[in-house]
Amino acid sequence: MCGIAGILVKEGSPDEKAIHSLAMSLAHRGPDGSGRFGYKETVVLHKRLSIIDLETGDQPIQNQDSSVIVANGEIYNFLELRKSLGENNFQTKSDCEPPLLLYNLNGAAFTRDLRGMYAIAIVDTQKNDIQLARDPFGIKPLYYTKFEDGIAFASEAGALLDANLTPRKLHLGKRHELLQLQFTTGADTIFENIKRVMPGQTLSLANNEINHRHQYNSLPDRGPGSWSEKEALQKLDVALMDSVVVHQRSDVPYGMFLSGGVDSSIILACMRDLNETPVEAFTAGFSGTSVSDERDHAKIVADAAGANFNSVEFSENDFWELLPEIVAAMDDPVADYAILPTYKLGKACHDAGLKVVLSGEGGDELFAGYGRYRRQIRPWFLGGRKMRSRGIFHGLGLLRDASGQWQDHLDAVWVKESNSQRTKLQTAQAVDCADWLAHDLLIKLDRCLMAHGVEGRTPFLDPVVANVAMCLPDNLKIRRRCGKYLLRLWLDQKLPEAAAFSKKKGFTVPVTEWMGRRGAALGKLVASKDSIQEICDNLRVEQLFASLDGSAIKRNGHAAWVLLFYALWHRRHIEGIIPEGDVFEVLSA
Repeated sequence: MCGIAGILVKEGSPDEKAIHSLAMSLAHRGPDGSGRFGYKETVVLHKRLSIIDLETGDQPIQNQDSSVIVANGEIYNFLELRKSLGENNFQTKSDCEPPLLLYNLNGAAFTRDLRGMYAIAIVDTQKNDIQLARDPFGIKPLYYTKFEDGIAFASEAGALLDANLTPRKLHLGKRHELLQLQFTTGADTIFENIKRVMPGQTLSLANNEINHRHQYNSLPDRGPGSWSEKEALQKLDVALMDSVVVHQRSDVPYGMFLSGGVDSSIILACMRDLNETPVEAFTAGFSGTSVSDERDHAKIVADAAGANFNSVEFSENDFWELLPEIVAAMDDPVADYAILPTYKLGKACHDAGLKVVLSGEGGDELFAGYGRYRRQIRPWFLGGRKMRSRGIFHGLGLLRDASGQWQDHLDAVWVKESNSQRTKLQTAQAVDCADWLAHDLLIKLDRCLMAHGVEGRTPFLDPVVANVAMCLPDNLKIRRRCGKYLLRLWLDQKLPEAAAFSKKKGFTVPVTEWMGRRGAALGKLVASKDSIQEICDNLRVEQLFASLDGSAIKRNGHAAWVLLFYALWHRRHIEGIIPEGDVFEVLSA
């Protein structure tokens, strides 16, 4: 796991000041080493977090054909690829060298045989171009910007801003998406001149042009199979164990995040059977609040699996002290309150000497765990409703722009992901994987862990698992108002202490309680910010925060949290002010 960046200019040499700034901005992603390759008008950079091939795996890696690779991620099938490509063709034992050989064989289609999470840049010195590629689920991030003299790319959008390669200018439509959805969709980011390389996409950069060359999808586009429950369980067991096996490939110690829920408990059950030593399991919780603290149940599950249980407390004081620091890490903004415990879990893993953690992202999307899927497939007269048909600020009368334009991209994705073979449920899952998964959950995991030099791995987000999960019959995903039915059945047999069929309490963070205790003072500060006054009436904002007592409706708390997040985010990533102090000090500065 690493950070990569590069600049390709029309003529001359890339600006050294910008190159230095890119390297400094990405240093937290690769504390174990750095590398650089320059050729004519091109420079690429690599910041290394050493996970595999600690001795010879430094990057950039250059082959005999003068192509050069820098990569962020892990190629899980690198051992199989090395065998098929011939061991004598490799200079290193790095998992990131096989893509370079595949590029020489297949050109821009080199990612076709890769199994892993990755953001890759390959410099072809003969063609004088750069190939940028991102894994099909979008687990690893990659951004680019076009400026007058050339094109630049980086693992984080913030690095492009810090290097002054593009101005800190808001994309107003994406701002509205952030407010209503808590994340932004598609290739356009919230920064007007910065774009994402989309999941599964390969782009070619040359002659100051960006060409879309290839696109590989993460999900099969066929309808459900006709498997029996027994057949499906067998397929699921093989897929899960296979995925966890390759996701554990590492030359450094690893652990896992355990919420005690179905997804993380399944990963723990697999790891228990695959490891001779106890698994290190980390669980976050919140003492003294009204929300459910998952640690008691998670410890029961950990003890049953023989794991070492590590409890991580996220307190009210952490909320006020750490929030500016956490928001500063979220250059591509995600106003998901799960960033709070995830960030502290990342620090706990780092402090424990771990560089790799396995996590359960993707389980709900691939196996239909969300209640919104059940609402989506119900008829309207039984309470059915299209996913995300209402934004976070729906009916609150807070936003100056109450239009529904924030839904335009999602509507287009619905059309794109619908086909005659897929069921309504499969389409809803595919829509979530296209944007919610890639641009909320996976950005959250990447930034919160890489801020501490920790790599997050997601065994559910693997083609072997996806090809089984997405093709399950609908009644093996949802049965009797219970999502993830087959996953629960598998877990019930493998680790009954996890109570797989117990009612899901739902994960939440007590941000409303914490904000409510200082709501009046906090509301005045948030409302005073120019960034907030541009989008809301300041008096209504003060009233919103003042309402955050025990009787406040849930949506009030969610809206207030998003406004607080946005005010802090704007200070760092648009105004360019490095946060110093707690929430009140940063907002008062």
